[in-house]
Amino acid sequence: MSGASTTTVSVVVPHYEAPHDLSLLLTALELQDHPLHLLDVVVADDGSAQAPDPGERPYRVRVVAQADEGFRAAAARNLGAAAGSGEVVCFLDADTVPEPGYVSAVVRAVEAGADLVVGRRRHGDLASTSPDQLRRWFGGDAASAPEEFEEPAWLLEAYERTDHLRTAGDDAYRFVISAVLSTTRALFEEVGGFEETFTAYGGEDWELAHRCWLAGATFHHERDAVAWHDGEDFAGRTDDDDARRSRNVEGLALARFVAGPATRGQPGGGLVWDHPDVVVVLDDAAGGGLAEDADGADAVACVMSLLAGSDAGVWLRDGRVAALLDDPRVHVGEPPRAVLGRCRYRVDLDRPVVLVGATLAELAEVAPVRVGEHLVVRRTRDDHREDGAEVLVLDADGVSADVPRAVDLQRAWGRADHQHEPRFQRSGHLSERTPSSVTERPIASA
Repeated sequence: MSGASTTTVSVVVPHYEAPHDLSLLLTALELQDHPLHLLDVVVADDGSAQAPDPGERPYRVRVVAQADEGFRAAAARNLGAAAGSGEVVCFLDADTVPEPGYVSAVVRAVEAGADLVVGRRRHGDLASTSPDQLRRWFGGDAASAPEEFEEPAWLLEAYERTDHLRTAGDDAYRFVISAVLSTTRALFEEVGGFEETFTAYGGEDWELAHRCWLAGATFHHERDAVAWHDGEDFAGRTDDDDARRSRNVEGLALARFVAGPATRGQPGGGLVWDHPDVVVVLDDAAGGGLAEDADGADAVACVMSLLAGSDAGVWLRDGRVAALLDDPRVHVGEPPRAVLGRCRYRVDLDRPVVLVGATLAELAEVAPVRVGEHLVVRRTRDDHREDGAEVLVLDADGVSADVPRAVDLQRAWGRADHQHEPRFQRSGHLSERTPSSVTERPIASA
């Protein structure tokens, strides 16, 4: 964009008992080249014994606080974001100091179309750095710079591999770190902010980023938005027992909310999750021969075929067959907003159908996909974007002529000739799938 930016920015700083770190960060914000009158700084204190004092600053700054009830960084960030008013919400951990061009680099990325921006986090020994030394360092005095530690190689590789998140997939959340995270306020409020049940180090940033991704957000890693973290990268401490325990706790917390093989392993592993990977909404009182089948066997058969081997949950609009399905994955009514905001795939059925020859999990891997007339597996992210992938169309006779040949199918309506093993292919990724047939079988036609 031409001319000076007029974008307002709320800088939210979660803080707990770290006056030296906070002093450095607030000093670094004084040196930003983004107009300071457009900054709205909120220190969100997580129950420090003595409330932090930001002092006089050339920008608006306030302190909001919550009671000390243990580690509640996620709740503190939400508290701080709610107190701010900027169009962009810029989260910076208290032990992180942004270089003078940090905020302006974030704003440029947002103005260019990014909804979520991850800065570049570098690492140094800031424990003995004073505010005056910081000013000299950022003013160009190399002798005042702290000792620098190695940047996390796994993050550098991920950003390079994904063209700085422009080509990232469903694992994009894994490369988002809250210490240097910014979002538009509109996106942050749309997804509902951080999940406050995270009460241990790590995980809440990935969980938030996962929901932002599913909501259709555009991600961007901005290398020019550089901030320095005090100390080495925690994730790289592989020989530290405390670090390993912390990652285990983080992994278990993530698995509750973030679906997919990276957190839960392969679908059908035996555990039932409150937030399934695939959400199915079934009108169990319509079509499929239910009028003739008063005992609801059609709907039961449909639900069984959809749940088999899949990380799925089924919501019955009518619920007349719920009593026949003693399964915690089966619900009555509409899926809650929190569930819809975390599932990667969505299926809406206006009648009971039965999958033959493939599981719902296998179809999800090549979604968006249509099978027959009634079954469509949609990607949640695609529902929020205009540039979603082309729908792969499968039917009982094979692949329709207007779609590149990606799946070999056999007609499987009541047939058991499963000798051929098809290959499912989308975007160059090839994997084996069995058995051979994929079709939607309406029960009334069986």
